[in-house]
Formats: sequence, C-alpha cells, structure tokens
Amino acid sequence: MEAERNGPENEPGLTLADANVLLGRHPHSPTGADTAADLLRWMDRFGIAEAVVGHTASWLHDPAAGNRMLTDALGTASGRLRPCWAVLPGGTGELGEPDELVAGALAAGVVAARGYPADHGWSLGTPDATPLLRALAGAGLPLLLDAEQTSWTEITACATDHPELRLVVCRTGYRALRRIAGVLGGTGNVWIETSTLTTHQGLEWLAGRFGTQRLLFGTGAMLQDPAEAVTRLLLSGLDDTAVRAIGGANLRRLLTRPGVRAGMSGACGANHQHRATASGDTEPARGRRE
Repeated sequence: MEAERNGPENEPGLTLADANVLLGRHPHSPTGADTAADLLRWMDRFGIAEAVVGHTASWLHDPAAGNRMLTDALGTASGRLRPCWAVLPGGTGELGEPDELVAGALAAGVVAARGYPADHGWSLGTPDATPLLRALAGAGLPLLLDAEQTSWTEITACATDHPELRLVVCRTGYRALRRIAGVLGGTGNVWIETSTLTTHQGLEWLAGRFGTQRLLFGTGAMLQDPAEAVTRLLLSGLDDTAVRAIGGANLRRLLTRPGVRAGMSGACGANHQHRATASGDTEPARGRRE
C-alpha cells in the first residue's frame, strides 16, 4: 500500500485549481450555483482553492448580459474566483470589436475567454473570427472551448494558424483519446481539461505519452458533481508530481501573463478550510491507493 500522498511530512502539498466552472442555474437542470458565496462553499467542501469561472447566461442567454452578470457577481468575491468572459467575433457588434472586447476584459480582471461557436453560430475557421483570435493571442488570454462546440479538425487548424493563441479543450468526453492524441502530438498550444475525460486510465495514458504539462484539472461544476473529477485525479495512478501539475500548477502557469499579472496566486483566504503543509501551501484530504 502506498503512503498517503502529498502529506506535510514529505513533499509540498497539492492546491487544486479548477479550469472549468460555471456560475448560474441551468434552465433545464436543478444544478447550479446562484452566487459567488455558493461557489466558494462547494469549493471548500471539495478542497478546491481557486477556479476559472464563466456564467451560464453568457452561454445560454446573451453573452454581453452574461459577462456583466459574471463581473457583478464576482466583483466582491475573493481572488479565488477568476472571471472568464464569453467572446464573439466582431461582425455583429454585440460585444464590440475584438480589440475593444479584449481591453474591457483585461480591465475587468478576466483571465481567460470562452467560446461557444456551435451554440452562438460562428466558426473558428472563418475569416470573421481571425481578428478575435489574434486579439486574444496578443493579450495572452487563453480560449476555452467545449469539444462539442467545434471539431477537432477546426481546433487543430486554429492552433496551427494561430500559434500564439492558447486553446483549452473542455468536456472532451471519454471516447476521444485518439483525437486528443492527434492534437497534442501535432500542436504545442492546445491544453486538455479533464472534467469528462473518464476513460479508464485515460489520464494516466495521456500523461505517460505526452507528459502532464498540457493537462488541466477541471470539474465542469456546477453542471455535474465535482466529486467525480476530484476523486479521479486524487486516486489516479499518477505520482505526486504529476498530480500537483495537473491539479493546479499547469493552470496557474497557463494563466500567467508576463508583465501583467502573476497568474492564479494560490491565495486561499483566512477562512479557506484546508490543511496547511510545511511549505505553506494548502492541501485537500487525499485518499490512499493500493
């Protein structure tokens, strides 16, 4: 039996950072969190220190209104909740021109953008999207996309055409390992979020073949129970170094914009109920693995 991982008596502990969280109720599901305080309560329950947070209204209602709702909701929250605005190409003017949109996002403390091409009626590969993609790349804002919102072919083409743009593919599902392998092997600027990567030992296989650097822990909350994603990572067959990288270090590194911000800080507030390690980090409870 392996000793408990990341205990204060050995290596520095794990601080989870969630790459994929939505605030707001889903119209066809009882799931969801209404307020920042609700999010912080469930994060404390599952040992999650920080999260990148979008809003269901930006996806399912109106991007402009949803982005405002998100900014208002997180405005008084702790730095543990990092805003992620929905984006659109500039053709319709709904969110302004791309440079204007990105400038406003940075001024509001936004750390990443999220696109919904399928649901919002646009495409990564058409000329009207190019100014948006260039603006995001120039500002150092990663673009998050659910796999079902585009195609793996478009993701690969976008990553190739915009090598400075960092793309994060979320909600990949459990039957996408070959697609993921093709993208990770053929590009250097695509990351994979793990909330629905439930293939048996799929995470271990990807880490073994491609390394851990472009794998990001995410729960998909509150559309699904965060416990599954947390358990799958903490009880995986990965060693402690890999778990710490996927669990938070990779996301913090991804969100770092040199000269602008230091990325996710890992600061967890005086009321953040985690066990402190010898390094000063905080650590959620870890299970044992045989």
